[in-house]
Amino acid sequence: MTLRVDVLTLFPEALAQYATTSVLGRASERGVWELHLHDIRDATADVHRTVDDTPFGGGAGMVLRAEPILATIERDPAIARPVVALTPSGRPFSQAVARELSELAGFTLLCGRYEGFDQRALDLACDDEISLGDFVLAGGELAALCVIEAVVRLLPGALGNDESSVEESFGEGLLEYPHYTQPATLRGAQVPEVLRSGDHARIARWRRAQALWRTLERRPDLIERRGGLSAADEAIMGEFPALEGPRRSG
Repeated sequence: MTLRVDVLTLFPEALAQYATTSVLGRASERGVWELHLHDIRDATADVHRTVDDTPFGGGAGMVLRAEPILATIERDPAIARPVVALTPSGRPFSQAVARELSELAGFTLLCGRYEGFDQRALDLACDDEISLGDFVLAGGELAALCVIEAVVRLLPGALGNDESSVEESFGEGLLEYPHYTQPATLRGAQVPEVLRSGDHARIARWRRAQALWRTLERRPDLIERRGGLSAADEAIMGEFPALEGPRRSG
């Protein structure tokens, strides 16, 4: 099944260009997903293609009008559901939400701009709201690309090795273990001996231990969300101590 992703935006070219590169481009060529872009300005009726107006009650900035958003959605019966608005007040985006979206036949992302949306666009047309984080962007296009890439990576056939998405950070609610490649010694810093041992079972335990140590140090909230450390977690962390902290340059 091919995942359909629709995006409502004022800058379709920004998404179109990135969607042809790297993982997204290769996955699209394999038929894993398809992107449908909708320029909100195409649904306007005036010569200036106006999509915004001043807010009722006063205040700085402009607000995206509801009419062109509603018209864009209603004129295309094939548009994917649910319609998800990218807003600062939406539920936080996470790997779990990405997996939730990856299990759908499709979804639509609504990109904001200016001071946000006329609330009626959200009330009448949207099924969900997602926030990328506690910060402000000029518009929703970058957020949409982040959501799309996080979701597409989880689809079968999107990556060269489907196991890659399982072992990445947050795949099991943990940060990913550290990686190393050639040379074995670099400016006095050596690759851990266990990774050169050829003992794949021991390597797997070491990686699990380091993922636990790294998550405990950097994101203890993720450990708490998993219900704390299990007896098995504590045992494997006892077998393999945490790596020494890196020496930061500068």
